[in-house]
Amino acid sequence: MTTVGSLALVLHTHLPWLPRHGTWPVGEEWLYQAWSTSYIPMVALLQEMADSGRRDVLTLGVTPTIAAMLDDPYSLNQQHTWLADWQIRAQGMCGARDTARRATGHREFRSATSTLNHFESDWQRGASPVLRALGDAGVIELLGGPAMHPFQPLLQEPTRRAALGYGLDDASLRWGTRPRGIWAPECGYQPGLEATYQDAGITHLLVDGPTMKGAGHDTTAGRFIGDSDVVAFARDLDVTYRVWSPRKGYPGGKWYRDFHTFDHEWGMRPARVTSTSTPPHEKDAYDPERAHLAALADARDFVDVVRARLLAAATDGTAQPLVVAAYDTELFGHWWHEGPTWLGEVLRLLPEAGVEATTLARALANGQVEGRAELPAGSWGSGKDWRVWDGEQVRDLVASNAALESRVIEVLTQERKRGALERDPVLDQLVTELLLTLSSDWAFMVTKDSAANYARQRAANHGNAAMRLIEAIESRNRVAARQLTSQLRTSDSCFGHLDARQFPLG
Repeated sequence: MTTVGSLALVLHTHLPWLPRHGTWPVGEEWLYQAWSTSYIPMVALLQEMADSGRRDVLTLGVTPTIAAMLDDPYSLNQQHTWLADWQIRAQGMCGARDTARRATGHREFRSATSTLNHFESDWQRGASPVLRALGDAGVIELLGGPAMHPFQPLLQEPTRRAALGYGLDDASLRWGTRPRGIWAPECGYQPGLEATYQDAGITHLLVDGPTMKGAGHDTTAGRFIGDSDVVAFARDLDVTYRVWSPRKGYPGGKWYRDFHTFDHEWGMRPARVTSTSTPPHEKDAYDPERAHLAALADARDFVDVVRARLLAAATDGTAQPLVVAAYDTELFGHWWHEGPTWLGEVLRLLPEAGVEATTLARALANGQVEGRAELPAGSWGSGKDWRVWDGEQVRDLVASNAALESRVIEVLTQERKRGALERDPVLDQLVTELLLTLSSDWAFMVTKDSAANYARQRAANHGNAAMRLIEAIESRNRVAARQLTSQLRTSDSCFGHLDARQFPLG
């Protein structure tokens, strides 16, 4: 079949730094669930694509924070334990008196066993060897990002450059290559940011559709930002929202497993969606065969929508039309149990529909870029502006973050003037605590009222840790500073390579 254009699926993999910062109901459990139900199944799917000779399947953004957690020895050990516990809970449920519960237990036991086998065979040394192999084989493009995932437009320029540099260095160490493309946290953009990215060697990034359309351009091709050499690709929301939007999408289909309904004795999800208005206790039992058929049908629908979008773009004059659909990786498997099945079927159907799967890097190399755009400020959050990260609900966080940022820059400047040449673990930890404080996750969670108290406490704890380090540094109490640093490293040792001497102050 004649090729009508390209689809770039872009997945964003991110969670805040969680090891040793709470377990349940918020904390490490988020990591273990996402790892088990999204990351392992998605990598298994990509390995199948590799074995079948597929290349340029999709673009996978992996933030430095999640990359560090997936390589962390503590997290690896705890993940192994969590998988074993899942298997034990499922085995216990197999002995339930109720037939439906027994069926759920057997299904969960098979899933837990399969996932545990995948983990033990492929993940015991962490995620980096797995991701590097897929990247080196050309199956995926790996996107990097700034360390700790701060909302870049709200940062001072030195911090902005530091976070980006540390993040890209981290990716280079883990994957063997320095990413040329990034997932800008929250797709946050403000005019001028492209200069920071260009100086760091970035060639392309993702923005949300309204940001591109706000500049008067369609999303069916990349565009150089301003007078820079950095290309922005934009999400096609009409296509993206076919899968998932704030109000609708395939995962809400009646046959899919319901995320919010639990068997609390065993911690399993036994029901199907049934309808969005059905109370949890009235939902029907999950039927995996009907769910599988629904995923195949929705995959066909999605491919048809993509093909129609590309044909319309060609009619409008786009020479090599491109559709960019971007999602959180955690949607596939964790939030939407059937997501990996759906994605695998989409990738199988695309060639039959005359649609080429591609990566952002391949689209750039193929010249799917048309002219330049003067982009307005934007993000992929509510309202497509910055309100999630600088709105009224988080004004206090914004103010305290800005004050801390200025203090840390002041201290680093003073210490650099002293002319010390050796690396200082105290200053390294100070920068680490600053970046942990500035994580965009905390404001998001507060604005969305999603574990808001946890988010505020995390931001406060990291900010207070930074201030205690500053007090010890400025009092010249090296013993106290080193003792505090040693304590903080037990929970906040994210990036061993982070060197405060590389924080750009000039």
